[in-house]
Amino acid sequence: MGELSISKELIIGALSTVQEPDLKKDLVTLGMIKDVELGIGEVRFTVVLTTPACPLKEKIRQDCEDAIHKLVHPDVKITIQMTAEVTGLRSSEPLIPGVKNVIAVASGKGGVGKSTVTANLAMALKKSGAKVGILDADISGPSIPVMFGAEDLQPLVEEIDGKNRIQPIMQYGIKMISMGFLAPSESPVPWRGPMMTQALRQFFGDTNWGELDYLLIDLPPGTSDIHLTLVQLIKLTGAVIVTTPQKVALSDATKGLQFFNQSGINVPLLGLVENMSYFTPAELPDNKYYLFGKDGGKSLAEKYKVPFLGEVPLIQAIREAGDEGKPIAADAGPSAEAFMHIAENLAQQIAITNAKSLA
Repeated sequence: MGELSISKELIIGALSTVQEPDLKKDLVTLGMIKDVELGIGEVRFTVVLTTPACPLKEKIRQDCEDAIHKLVHPDVKITIQMTAEVTGLRSSEPLIPGVKNVIAVASGKGGVGKSTVTANLAMALKKSGAKVGILDADISGPSIPVMFGAEDLQPLVEEIDGKNRIQPIMQYGIKMISMGFLAPSESPVPWRGPMMTQALRQFFGDTNWGELDYLLIDLPPGTSDIHLTLVQLIKLTGAVIVTTPQKVALSDATKGLQFFNQSGINVPLLGLVENMSYFTPAELPDNKYYLFGKDGGKSLAEKYKVPFLGEVPLIQAIREAGDEGKPIAADAGPSAEAFMHIAENLAQQIAITNAKSLA
């Protein structure tokens, strides 16, 4: 095959027939093709994904190869490098200028494992290659320090440009701030609504978050002052609702969905996560026991036309990992894979939401 058989124009032409499956536009129009280089009978280029946690990475790679082999020449040698540039809405967010996406993780009621889901989603997104932070907004019952084995750490305060800024605690490559770092766990802090609001404002505005792709907010259960303050304070990319399959949890999750949906708040719902979906004993890893009912979260998501991000099994190892201070998504195994699957679905929904809002 001769050198003249391929040209940059031919390659770009072929790639302009490849659609990004979620955004429904071609890769060239979306600006996802970079650094096209030709050699003798070969081509190299970079595909810039909307998130490193893209679940369709391999499909996009295969579609690119197929298009070039079909439309340019069947024998072209193709080398594709995959990188990611996370999209964000936050170009003019004065409170946290370097943070691309702020995602609220909420639940209608307590005890559904919202903090566990937050910690493990953050870990999975970090493992995929994203820059991630957690703001623990559960002011009176902070769980994040314990789950990351950081309850004895205290953040430093540094003067930057004449202003005192809190330096977040960094653990497993994730930046985090929590009332648990600032108040001893043995003495609960009695908070009135305005004090909570002021604490949350400081966590955003006075913390040196730096550059982040995703900042996850672990909210207290229910819909309280904190929730209202959050939506007034920050332009959220969207919200994730955590529930269990039980009827009472689903009923409360519905209130959470409706809170973010109501006019005047209008926060996009990125999806629903069902935690404790089924019990799998360690000695019978292939068995699933649906202790709290089956498919409740999926049905609720369908009813409200919200993406269903995935199920988390009720496995002793997930609880143990949180208690030991290292979220299970940090390691390998079925539980880590479940969280990675949910994180990929979440990253996908964030990219779709951002594309819609910028269209």
